[in-house]
Amino acid sequence: MLHRIEVFLRHLFGWVIALLWWRPRRSARAALLSTSKRVVIVRIDNRVGEALLTTPLVQALSKTHEVHLVVHPKCARVLDGLPGLAGLHVFERAWLWRGSQQLTALQALARDAVVVNAASWVEYSGTPALVSRRIGVEGCVVGPAQGAAKVLMDVAVGARTDTRNEVEQRLHLLSPIVSSPTGAMCFRTPRSTPAVDALINSTGAYAVVNPGGRLGERRVPTPVFSGVTKALAAKGITAIVTWGPGEEALAKEVLAGGAGVLAPPTSLDELAALMAKARVVVCNNTGPMHLSVAVGAKTVALFWKMPIDQWGHARAPHVMLDLTDEPGVDAMIDRVDEALASSLDVAAAAEPRQ
Repeated sequence: MLHRIEVFLRHLFGWVIALLWWRPRRSARAALLSTSKRVVIVRIDNRVGEALLTTPLVQALSKTHEVHLVVHPKCARVLDGLPGLAGLHVFERAWLWRGSQQLTALQALARDAVVVNAASWVEYSGTPALVSRRIGVEGCVVGPAQGAAKVLMDVAVGARTDTRNEVEQRLHLLSPIVSSPTGAMCFRTPRSTPAVDALINSTGAYAVVNPGGRLGERRVPTPVFSGVTKALAAKGITAIVTWGPGEEALAKEVLAGGAGVLAPPTSLDELAALMAKARVVVCNNTGPMHLSVAVGAKTVALFWKMPIDQWGHARAPHVMLDLTDEPGVDAMIDRVDEALASSLDVAAAAEPRQ
């Protein structure tokens, strides 16, 4: 009951603010869709995966438009140096309610431009809509037709009914700007380091196995990853088990029951460099999964209690596996092993790296 009251009050507050910040002359601003060549995409979520899921929009627009991204400060490192990006700007949520030089600069950037609110298409998300409206006060704001947010949009875009995929739905937000927008996740050329290069060159044929994830309840059971490292070893491939902040013990637990080597602490670029040259990457549905796909690595992603059709990347050479209903760890390992067997050219993978 308490949760329902909180949701009701949040939506009520959203409608009140949206009506207060509503601006007339929508049709006049909508004309910018065909005349403006500057697009400012707003995505202020602080998660790595969410930042990477914004990159297809940049790819879809960069050949015809000047594209800028406005992101959470924690995500600037993810998108810095992204191909096709004209500008990367950070936004602090506190600027929404008080003036600042940075907000004034963003408003100037968005004057007579198209501002895309790349927020959730599934449910109402108030803050991104307010931020987009605040930045695009003299521009045309495009975004999801969700709840009170659609009042703040000059052009509200309804969700596609033929897909739930995050990349496809986010690209659909660009349909008022370009016809049939297409794009894929991408990342800069990874900025490797001598330590990572030495690890790559000394390991031979290897796979990256990343057993972690931001939400523990969405991780596949640890013994599955131990079994995967053994299955890789049987194919002549060394598992390099990577880990993020607070996950070193988890990585060591995987290796205690499996085979392979423990990766050193890695930055985002170092992890990307390891993934880019791996024979395959095996991971949970988490930020590293999106990073693996973005750098073009062959990815086997393991889903646990999450909608695979929404968050997965079900296209070659990637394999998305939903293990939620498997009867036990052995059955899960067998499914992953089958996916690896079908994905890898084992003979070529076993050859020493030149």
